[in-house]
Amino acid sequence: MALLDKFSLEGKIALVTGASYGIGFAIASAYAECGATIVFNDIRQELVDKGLAAYEEKGIKAHGYVCDVTDEAQVQELVKKVEEEVGVIDILVNNAGIIKRIPMVEMTAEQFRQVIDVDLNAPFIVSKAVIPGMIQKGHGKIINICSMMSELGRETVSAYAAAKGGLKMLTRNICSEYGEANIQCNGIGPGYIATPQTAPLREKQADGSRHPFDQFIIAKTPAARWGTPEDLQGPAVFLASDASDFVNGHILYVDGGILAYIGKQP
Repeated sequence: MALLDKFSLEGKIALVTGASYGIGFAIASAYAECGATIVFNDIRQELVDKGLAAYEEKGIKAHGYVCDVTDEAQVQELVKKVEEEVGVIDILVNNAGIIKRIPMVEMTAEQFRQVIDVDLNAPFIVSKAVIPGMIQKGHGKIINICSMMSELGRETVSAYAAAKGGLKMLTRNICSEYGEANIQCNGIGPGYIATPQTAPLREKQADGSRHPFDQFIIAKTPAARWGTPEDLQGPAVFLASDASDFVNGHILYVDGGILAYIGKQP
């Protein structure tokens, strides 16, 4: 096989959770460009419809389903439907996630559990549902969207950091349990990504200066910029392709160098 052919996803079926917009949408779009058939879910029909319209606008025929990834029965039903209507899943990206920025002493146990449920339990539930099909098929790729919070702590994100740290170890454990079945499970740890959700943190101030958080991120990032969803596409394609068949249990941080950098001297 020619080297570039190893990066092809032709004929593969990729399920990207929560991929109606944002990072998930960017990753799924890259997979489609490389030949994969795209399947995605979201929690409400209006979000699925919005995603289908966005894919159609890009010329991508995607398959969208309503599913709450924290509900094991719904996930099992989703995977069964996908297998019947599209085919057995080759690639899973556990992208769906939430964050609640609340100081730990003010956060309720219920709020903590909700973040853990979406960001850690759901990847377990969805991975568990697709692994049998991957074993039968003789190969599979699972990619968990981790975070720099898999490695670092920060004010107000105790639940998120706990979930993403757990997801890092779930990634390594899936590798350990199912590597012999030719299933590779890796993670991507995005840095600070410029999306509509982070736009308020990048707005110019009244005096023309950068937002204080924007200044902080630029100073902490050797690349001296925010990432874009497109920055995640190459790493995601690599980890989903035959080019990464001997890469397993690895977290690939796409952060512009933040984790390698102590920061500028004041």
